Amino acid sequence: MTITERQISSVREIDLSPKQGKTYWADASREWREEFIYFLLVDRFHDDLDRMPTTVPGRQKGYGDAEQLRKRCGGTLRGITRHLDYIRDLGCTALWLSPVFENNDTCYHGYAIENYLNVDPRFGSKQDLAELVEKAHEFGIKVFLDIVLHHSGDNWSYPGDYDYYYYQGAVFPFCEWRSDEIPVPVELRNPELYWRKGRIRNFDAYPETREGDFAGLKSFKNDASPEGLLVQQILTKVHCYWIRETDVDGFRIDAVKHMGEEMVSQFCSHVREYAYLLGKKDFFLFGELVGPEEMYNRYIGPKTSVVVEDKAIYFGLNSVLDFPLYHILADVVRGISRPQKLIERYESLRENAMSRGEFGEFLVTFIDNHDQVGQTFKKRFGHEASEDQIIAGIGFLLCALGTPCIYYGTEQGFEGAGTEDYNVRESMFSLEGSPVSALSKSGRIYQQIAALAKIRMKSPVLKFGRMYMRKQSMDGEIFTLPTFEKCLLAFSRVLYDHEMVIAYNSSLTEEDQEYVRVDPSLNPQGSVFNFIYGQSGSVNVLTNEEGSRHFIKLRLAPAQFVILSNKPM
Repeated sequence: MTITERQISSVREIDLSPKQGKTYWADASREWREEFIYFLLVDRFHDDLDRMPTTVPGRQKGYGDAEQLRKRCGGTLRGITRHLDYIRDLGCTALWLSPVFENNDTCYHGYAIENYLNVDPRFGSKQDLAELVEKAHEFGIKVFLDIVLHHSGDNWSYPGDYDYYYYQGAVFPFCEWRSDEIPVPVELRNPELYWRKGRIRNFDAYPETREGDFAGLKSFKNDASPEGLLVQQILTKVHCYWIRETDVDGFRIDAVKHMGEEMVSQFCSHVREYAYLLGKKDFFLFGELVGPEEMYNRYIGPKTSVVVEDKAIYFGLNSVLDFPLYHILADVVRGISRPQKLIERYESLRENAMSRGEFGEFLVTFIDNHDQVGQTFKKRFGHEASEDQIIAGIGFLLCALGTPCIYYGTEQGFEGAGTEDYNVRESMFSLEGSPVSALSKSGRIYQQIAALAKIRMKSPVLKFGRMYMRKQSMDGEIFTLPTFEKCLLAFSRVLYDHEMVIAYNSSLTEEDQEYVRVDPSLNPQGSVFNFIYGQSGSVNVLTNEEGSRHFIKLRLAPAQFVILSNKPM
């Protein structure tokens, strides 16, 4: 596919008619809840150089020291395109790219946009993005763009160019644009489209967190005012343009809780409607929302318009990132936190899913993240986890409810940690010396995650089944859910008459032997569960003397992760 690299600067220049001769890609063979997402920072994955993967046995460390990671490292869109096989062979079916639009010069991560109508030249061109999407589609991989609707880059200043802070909703004067050429589109060069209320102090206080600036990044109006509705129209048309131009398959929307739910719902509905016009019937929209789970219900599912003349129902996000699980799972897997909160997490998910439509339980799950706002010490999951624990953590995501997402470098055992976010945003390629990268397919963590992903890909049970946390017993009589830090954690996925049991020993030093409950209506005494991962052989279904409880006996080595099935795979 060839794209004419004509630079446009106004939404009036945007053509949203389907491209002539173009068949837009839509994989009707799978739903979004079946995806396994690979999330990467474009600047940190791979550059344009020919590099050899390192052959050091065992886990790897990311490249770059503190000084280098504060700045651009040089990753490009072409670098990703040339190494899509690395993502495919890991078992990932979708690729989430950090923001690709043109950013302020000092920004490497993409969240400070100055030109919404151009790919950042440091990453490549519009043609490079389209070719990346096209090649990914040839591999059966969907591509999601990270987009920012709440704020733009630091494209203008307050008087004196001082740091202004939110104060009781006061509107501060606009001083000047930092350049005669930004922001783009030119329709955003209107001071009335911005709240102009200074930096957020309290990220949990409303309306401050909705109207304030993210540090120096300037927040747009995002309410039902004429100015807010105009911003929505501009940003909707801009992002539909990128669907038309590059054939992307979804958006991850940044900072959702900082915008009104009506604005988010209308944006999502309008984008979906445009995607339908192109034949893309499963355009995926998921959001970053750090807050209590009850808040999710305001952004997922149907909303009525706040405009009196508009009686339509708008459908918001398909899903959000599961931050409550993220804040719990790592410590449970490492055996340093009791599993009660994890068990409670799934109960909360069940209760709240009733308000979120057919797929309300299926949030985007993750155990590692690039953005750890509010944490004084940032750390990757691998910072204090063994190889076995990393495998078990990703294995849990692949087998539990939700759409699993892996953060780049986790599959190599990256261990980044420090007081700043750049400490967990290591480069996957060398920034000095020999031309090498960390894109090795021979490491144990990479290979075991790939094996687990293959099991999930082939298993309807692990993608669609109901989930039950399983009670356990030492004697086959008294069954309880686990309560100790170092424990055997087990759950089942059940799809009609097919049950799969997933179990993990969170102790690094002690073997654990337990009886684990299974569904009695599906598994009569003497029937068999076969190991399909982590161990060979099978176990028989046992019952207590009264026949009221059906269970299997598991004996797991330290940090062992296993999957069993009551039917052949």
